[in-house]
Amino acid sequence: MAGVLVGGLLIPPSAAQSTADPPAQPARAPVRTNLAKHVPAQALMYYQGVWGVDSLTVRYTESGEMIRFSYRVVDPGKAAALNDKTAEPSLIDPQAGVKLVIPEMEKVGKLRQSSTPIAGKSYWMAFSNSGRRVRPGDRVDVQIGNFRAEGLVVE
Repeated sequence: MAGVLVGGLLIPPSAAQSTADPPAQPARAPVRTNLAKHVPAQALMYYQGVWGVDSLTVRYTESGEMIRFSYRVVDPGKAAALNDKTAEPSLIDPQAGVKLVIPEMEKVGKLRQSSTPIAGKSYWMAFSNSGRRVRPGDRVDVQIGNFRAEGLVVE
């Protein structure tokens, strides 16, 4: 027992733990990273190489009644399939169990761009979200003919 007491006295002061509270640190703001928006580099290369598009985004409109899908064309020849008027686009939300379509307005027509694609330009289409079944944060798939983008996050 005496050895333990003597050993305790030989601990240098710098190694001894202080019982006093450490000085208060300013509170840090939480770091917000949106990992859900991250698209793997391999998927980006696939969309660019096979379909000639990049910058795929899906956005919830302010009213929530429409979901907007947009993309930027890098290769007009490959991207022509996305602007094909005969292809019926759909937005699928597996969690909500819904398949959204593009509405057709009487005087305007379908709410999508279907002109000949031009490199560097962005194109969009709007899907009807009546009942607001698709919400921000949901992962959705967009299908246009043979084109299919999976796991896009609704912003």
